[in-house]
Amino acid sequence: MSYVIGVDLGTSAVKLLLVNKSGEVVHEVSKDYPLIQEKTGYSEQIPEDWVKQTISGLKQLVEEFNGDASQIEGLSFSGQMHGLVLLDENNQVLRNAILWNDTRTTAQCQEIYQKAGKERFINITKNLALEGFTLPKILWVKEHEPEIFAKAKTFVLPKDYVRYRLTETLHMDYSDAAGTSLLDVAKKEWSKEICEDLDLDISICPPLIDSHENVGKITKNVADETGLSAQTNVFAGGADNACGAIGSGILSEGKTFASIGTSGVVLSYEPTGEKDYAGKVHYFNHGEEDTYYAMGVTLAAGHSLNWFKKTFANELSFDELLSDIGEVPVGANGLLFTPYIVGERTPHADSQARGSFIGMDSSHTLKDFARAVLEGITFSLNESIAIFRDNGKEIDMVYSIGGGAKNKDWLQMQADIFNAKIVRLKTEQGPGMGAAMLAAYGSGWFGSLKECADAFLEDAETYEPIKENVSQYEQLFTLYRKVYTQTKELNDSLMIYRK
Repeated sequence: MSYVIGVDLGTSAVKLLLVNKSGEVVHEVSKDYPLIQEKTGYSEQIPEDWVKQTISGLKQLVEEFNGDASQIEGLSFSGQMHGLVLLDENNQVLRNAILWNDTRTTAQCQEIYQKAGKERFINITKNLALEGFTLPKILWVKEHEPEIFAKAKTFVLPKDYVRYRLTETLHMDYSDAAGTSLLDVAKKEWSKEICEDLDLDISICPPLIDSHENVGKITKNVADETGLSAQTNVFAGGADNACGAIGSGILSEGKTFASIGTSGVVLSYEPTGEKDYAGKVHYFNHGEEDTYYAMGVTLAAGHSLNWFKKTFANELSFDELLSDIGEVPVGANGLLFTPYIVGERTPHADSQARGSFIGMDSSHTLKDFARAVLEGITFSLNESIAIFRDNGKEIDMVYSIGGGAKNKDWLQMQADIFNAKIVRLKTEQGPGMGAAMLAAYGSGWFGSLKECADAFLEDAETYEPIKENVSQYEQLFTLYRKVYTQTKELNDSLMIYRK
């Protein structure tokens, strides 16, 4: 039997999956690492932590594998997007990595629009200039840490640095490059225009590569440290959302998933890079060669539920907290929640947006609030689906993955609010499975990623929208969409009181 490894480098941990030719996860390992948040809005990590924990995870995976390590043919990566790792001329790390959820770069986003022109910038990158993306981080270091920036020869994203340390080859795949704000997404090349507008030498951008491409074999030192064969092939891998799409079978026109983790994502397949969403949603290169995806983001999806539980019901498990929400009617007895507790991305792109409970009275109980939180998260995801539909996409089936696929009442809620059939996969490993599938395809097991998906993935159950609920949620969604505009001035005024 042959195997591949999918390495998913997340924000809090690296997760490693050992997968066989039938798509079965035969073993998995997770290794965590710390987050550094020295100031409000700052979010950093030490790249060496990623490397140490990935190598430690690979070693454990091999030790606990009941087989010959030479049967493990290859490995590939999924990684947290947008994070900046600056390297010097010897490919040594110059400073801590600045992560996707770091929001210190509002001024740099404004600088991008001033120098490149907002419309022109969106036409090239297919996206807004957002605090979380990589280019604003580069400009921040250039302005605030010029002595460090002067030493920078190139930059990579988190999983690219780990892959470099395993192979000593340096690349960036198109799906991750699309989230840097420096890629001409349709042309699949670094944008000379944007680099020139912002006085950046285009040589700082690393070589580009497709996600399934072989970048070499692991080094002898890595083989010795992990127990893997020195003949283990390494494939480029992709951005976590691109790999999540692959691992959910989002590989043909019309296919869409809703992923609810710490943040929430609605992602829909795009066969070309020609559609114009005018920056209303993200438009990125897929991990599948020469294809794309559109994506909307809710910054605090599962995070909203975690916050609510920790703040108001910390003594309960999640199962206990959500056990009675099916008894609460649509609309949570007149209670509406907006999940803007860390700002919002789609459709408002407002890092200063703040959440609300609207309609509270003394009759509301914990289960009403819990249902309102789930409905608010799902309404926020539906904002992205509405944009897709407004731009001509037909969405009648959505694959639900992540935490939102673990509760039957929430799955039905998604069907009713999205007005679409919701499908839960039999086994769902998200980006890690997508990384493993890239390694399987790169290893020649299948003729395409679609063939791999057909062999690896299986639907478990579906939830049909209930007509009466759909009608009620359509009315509530109209109210939900008014809350941001009608509370923005109040929230902005309250900023001076936040510590």
